[in-house]
Amino acid sequence: MPRVAWLFPGQGSQHVGMGRELAQRHPAAVTAFDEATTALGWDLRALAADGPAEQLDLTVNAQPAIVTTSVAALRAALKAGLPVDDPICLGHSVGEYSALVAAGALGLADAARLVRKRGELMQAGDSGGGMAAVLGLDSRAIERALEGSGVVVANDNAPGQVVISGPLAAMAAATVALKTAGAKRVLPLRVSGAFHSPAMKAVAPALRRAIDAATWAELRYTVIANVDAEPHEHVRDFPALLEKQVWSPVRWVASIQRAAAMGVRTFIEFGAGNVLTGLVKRILPDARTFNVADASSLAATLERTKGTT
Repeated sequence: MPRVAWLFPGQGSQHVGMGRELAQRHPAAVTAFDEATTALGWDLRALAADGPAEQLDLTVNAQPAIVTTSVAALRAALKAGLPVDDPICLGHSVGEYSALVAAGALGLADAARLVRKRGELMQAGDSGGGMAAVLGLDSRAIERALEGSGVVVANDNAPGQVVISGPLAAMAAATVALKTAGAKRVLPLRVSGAFHSPAMKAVAPALRRAIDAATWAELRYTVIANVDAEPHEHVRDFPALLEKQVWSPVRWVASIQRAAAMGVRTFIEFGAGNVLTGLVKRILPDARTFNVADASSLAATLERTKGTT
């Protein structure tokens, strides 16, 4: 029988108003925002719903807001009757923490505190780095063009859509090399550092201490990890994987292909927007994709996934 994957977006998906309508209509979503607000000691629901955008976009705020909005969307969907039959969970970057909450390994309060700390470390960890999206060139060609530049592939998101990361001082030369190799466009991203690159290795020990201090439980569902694009069924794997993830590439194409090899034909994205399901359609054009971001997308997903599992 075809399987279902639950997807959870990462940083960059945040926007003012995310989760607002779900929280207005679904008590299960309100509970998620309340749990995170209590854990953090400030009103996360208000920031996600009303901004201001410049505060929401800060890495230290965006990460807990994204995770909480995703969990709120999932809880609202489950309470409304979303079918559940051994889903595979995947999250992009900080979304992997949402996936671990969904899979039962981590409580939302611990996850909110943990990604807040992760955001603090990442925001402070590298002021001299940046990231850019490369369009129209595959990841292997990008790696060859970047060899020796100090810039690396950070996210292999979809065919022809790759994100690079590295020192700002090296980005101009890297851009020239990529366009010479055939890239259509190289677009700088509004981020505060060279995330998912060796520049983040310095924050890994402090992140690992925070990970080890959280309360963990065994996985109810399989989680495919960013770092190795492999399925994991034991929570003991994740402290090391999450520590490495902060400075390693997000292998999203390989992760989606791995899910497909495990029988997944339907992908449902929970949280702000539908970026990940868009990437899935580029990786697997025949996949069925749905998302839960607000009341209308929740209703559509419930209607269209009847009998999916």
